[in-house]
Amino acid sequence: MRRTRTVAFYVLTLLIITAGAIWLALRVTPLQTVSAAGQTAQVGATLPNASLNGPGELDLFGQAMATRPQFTGPIRPRLVLEHITIDPQVVQMVRSEGPQKVELTLSQQLAAAWKRYFLWETLIAAGFAAIPLIAVAAVRRKPAIWKMLAGGLVVVCAVNVGGIVLTASGTPKVLRSVKTLDDLVGVDPLTEPAPVGRPQPGVQAVVIGDSTAAGWGLPWGPDPSDLDKACGRSPDAYASDLATANNWNVLNLACGGATIANGLLGPELLYNGDIAPPQFPQAEAATHARLIIVSVGADDLSWSVMTRLCAASAVCNDKVSSAYFAQLLDSFTRNYYELLTDLAQLPWHPAVLVNEYYSPFGPSIGCLGQYGMTPAKEAVLLSRLGQLNTVLAQGAGAFGFGVADPRFTGHELCTSSPWVQGPADPAPLHPNAAGELAIALADEQSLPDLSPAPVPLPTPSPTVTGQSALG
Repeated sequence: MRRTRTVAFYVLTLLIITAGAIWLALRVTPLQTVSAAGQTAQVGATLPNASLNGPGELDLFGQAMATRPQFTGPIRPRLVLEHITIDPQVVQMVRSEGPQKVELTLSQQLAAAWKRYFLWETLIAAGFAAIPLIAVAAVRRKPAIWKMLAGGLVVVCAVNVGGIVLTASGTPKVLRSVKTLDDLVGVDPLTEPAPVGRPQPGVQAVVIGDSTAAGWGLPWGPDPSDLDKACGRSPDAYASDLATANNWNVLNLACGGATIANGLLGPELLYNGDIAPPQFPQAEAATHARLIIVSVGADDLSWSVMTRLCAASAVCNDKVSSAYFAQLLDSFTRNYYELLTDLAQLPWHPAVLVNEYYSPFGPSIGCLGQYGMTPAKEAVLLSRLGQLNTVLAQGAGAFGFGVADPRFTGHELCTSSPWVQGPADPAPLHPNAAGELAIALADEQSLPDLSPAPVPLPTPSPTVTGQSALG
């Protein structure tokens, strides 16, 4: 009976130490970092789950969500998307090695990182187990400390490795099937691709983007469609100015509130409950267009909301809002990369021009004081606007696309002749008709530097086609 009690004591002690060491190791083992195609991710494991099958976890810029693939075992992968970059090296890699090679590299790295993680986890679990094993042996005095330590470490490692083999050995195979990080979480139902629009052979230029390109807050044209109204498309938008200046037929697909995911590459849920079809598939139908102009990014970063919150808050550069902006900028960079890739793969190779955003604020913002705006807040907003424009310019440059930099110098808010709608106008901070003309002029000045150069087809008269012309 005494021997039985002794054996039971050591068995129970080893089980408690083993379970505790493995649990602690899962909590503290550092995530393993992998990088491919400008995407930097970290791979680790979740804490044990009661179920024996289920999804893993993906931390996407601070937002935790379940993975689409299902994993066998109570311990499943945890992945953290840490950083997205677009630079010439990334673009060159994609072009030279091909997207399939890049996808294969990512999947292989995810699987390898999972194995490295558990190698470290096993060593750390053994380290956690060593201290209580030595303490128990020292208190009991029997067996010898080295025997207790060696036997206990063997048990801990055996249980840990055996548990991985039995419950998580299939995880590397699942990770190797992941081509992109999007495969881990699937696609938002709202962003499922819509049918491509009917052919547009007479279109020479296409504008895609958000409310700045749509002409939000400016007067309607004659007989606007319901979709034109919901998107805020106006004949005073810069697309009309370009059409007149070049005698082009310009297809303006821009829509207020559009982001890359919900607007350009996927459908957009409008404020009135309607759904606008994706802009990019419709641009694909304009196979004779020699120019595509892109104005996007402000809605991806919730710029309008951030500006209003900044004005209403005591300060704008608190750590919470700064971290939130950084997450939005990383997410936008990732989606922007996808958009640029799709534009680069258009078979007729149109010239692409990316518009940066103008600064709505000038040296004096006295007229905005009653709304809570201060020079310090203005500096924060302009810094963030500069970060967005840097991403826009670097991405376009990496793909060999053109960049236009509209400047409203001397015509910002609080000047005598602003090119920006003020707080009392229908769409504050958006360009007025003069501002839209200034953007068109910046685009016009960038056209000679584009390659291939836009070659307009002959048309009877300049026109701007909105969504209604697609039927």
